[in-house]
This record gives sequence, structure tokens and C-alpha cells, in this order.
Amino acid sequence: MKFIFPALLLFLTITCSAQTKVIFDTDIDSDVDDVQALAMLHAYQQLGKIELLGVVVTSNDSYSYQGVDAINTFYNQPDIPIGFLKEQKNLENFSKYTKQVSNSFPKDIHALSQTTESARLYRKLLAESEDNSVVIITVGHLTSFQNLLQSKADDISTLSGKELATKKVKKWLCMGGTYPEGKEANFYRPDPTSTVYCIANWEKEVVFCGWEVGNKIRTGGAYLKSKLNKNNPVYLGYELYNNFAGRPAWDQVAVMLLDDETSSNYFDFNSNGYVSVADDGSNKWNAGEQLPTKKHTIVSIKESVNPDAIARAMDNLILEIK
Repeated sequence: MKFIFPALLLFLTITCSAQTKVIFDTDIDSDVDDVQALAMLHAYQQLGKIELLGVVVTSNDSYSYQGVDAINTFYNQPDIPIGFLKEQKNLENFSKYTKQVSNSFPKDIHALSQTTESARLYRKLLAESEDNSVVIITVGHLTSFQNLLQSKADDISTLSGKELATKKVKKWLCMGGTYPEGKEANFYRPDPTSTVYCIANWEKEVVFCGWEVGNKIRTGGAYLKSKLNKNNPVYLGYELYNNFAGRPAWDQVAVMLLDDETSSNYFDFNSNGYVSVADDGSNKWNAGEQLPTKKHTIVSIKESVNPDAIARAMDNLILEIK
């Protein structure tokens, strides 16, 4: 037995260190894909693939952060810290589901004062992490991310936000833009300036999941309705949003990229170019051109893959967890 225990300890140590550390930045409010994307993160955490360090809520919906806490609590992770973009003046409840999810499921956070300002939470989580270990996933507009990059040294870290992110972040997965060119909501609404700034100032690896990818993948339809427990915030979210009529899986694609084996079966990755963004938030993939400070990749669905197979995999992922 004296040989088995050290081997087991080594296995557990390797397993824990191999987990991908994730910060999820979401605009969970107007669309429902954020809800399933968050549930997928909890699935990956239960499977031991990731550690969800925290959720940054970049939204002006007054129940968005409470809805996130209710979902985290449902998946037995009530202590996951939540950041919120507190600098906004006009908060209101406009979402079809955040208030109802918040009020229908247990949660610990009931007031804005119980959240951390979004850039400060980013800084805290990064400062506490090992170098080159964190994957940031953004599935909304980039205001909080910009605030991180523009942040100054403080009591958390002597590094600026850009220095801290450069040191601690391994990769940025970004649901935003449309490729090869176009204008997509996360990039132009409501804060195109943040998009321009973040992409101009980010010098590590970034993978862009464009609107055209998720638009072909429809989750949250009849299959999920028939299989998912009704006492689940994801069920309530889709029911209230469009009664399980199905919805493109824009945000879920970015989350699925955390699973290298699965995503490589479904997606192609093109790194021969870079993304540029105009002042109005419109974007372009500059194919065949390289910039020394840019490590950009765009995602597309493999020609041999039926998008319905990806949708079923996404739905099944959240059906496997409790």
C-alpha cells in the first residue's frame, strides 16, 4: 500500500493542476444562450475538465447577477464569486427570464452590494492564479474586459491590468464578430469602443467564435424540453424565452472550445490572418495577413459535420449533470 498512496496522490495532483481555470464574462439578459453556456461550464467543472473561478456579469439588467447566482447555486456552486459592471447609471429589468430565475431558485446574492466590481474581480482572480493558466471567455460586450486592461496597480496587485492579464491569462475565447466580415451585436452594441480597445491591446492568443457559427447550431428545442428536469433554471430560461422553440448557440460554441477533443471533432481553426475592428464595431478577417503582435484564430464548422450533431452534444452535456 505504501506505493499505491503516493501514486494516487500524484494522479490527483496532476488532475487538479491540469484543470483549465476559467473566468466567464457574460451579458446574461436579452438572449438565453448565456444560460446554457453557464450550465455547460458547470458540466465541465463536474467532469473535472475546468475550474470556474468566477463569473463577470457585463449587463445592465437589474436581476442578471442574481440569476447567475441562482444558476450557480442550483449546480451546487453557491460560492463562485460574481462581478458586476457597477459603473452603469440606469439598471432595469428587461430580460424575459432573469427575474423569474432569480426568484424561483435559491440564491445568496440579493443586492448589488454583494457583488464585486467587475474589473476588481478580474484582477483578484488573476492575481491569485498561476502564470499563463487562465482562460477568459467573453460572450457579451467587452466593457468589463476593457476596464480590466485599463486598470491601474492597486492593493490587489502592483501590476497594471494589461500586465496582469498578459502574465496570468493563457487564452481568450471571444464570442463576437462575424466572419469574414460584418457587424455583430457583441462588437457594436452598446460599447463598440471597448471592442476596438480590447482587440487593439490584446497580444496573447485569442480565438473568435463568430455569429455565423453559432447561428447554424440550434439548441434549446423539443429535445431538451423532453429530457430536462422542469425544476431547472435552464428549463425555466428557455421556457420563458421562447417556449423551447430553439435558439442559435452562439455563446455555447465559445464554451465548447474548452474541450479540445470534442471541439476538434466539430470545428476548423484558421490562424492565417487577423481581426480588425472599425470604430462602429464592424469587423473584418484579414485573411493571409499577419501582425507580429496578434495571435488571432477564427472558428468554422467542419464541412463534414452536421450542426445538429453539435447541438445535440451541447444539450446532452447539460443533461448529464445534476
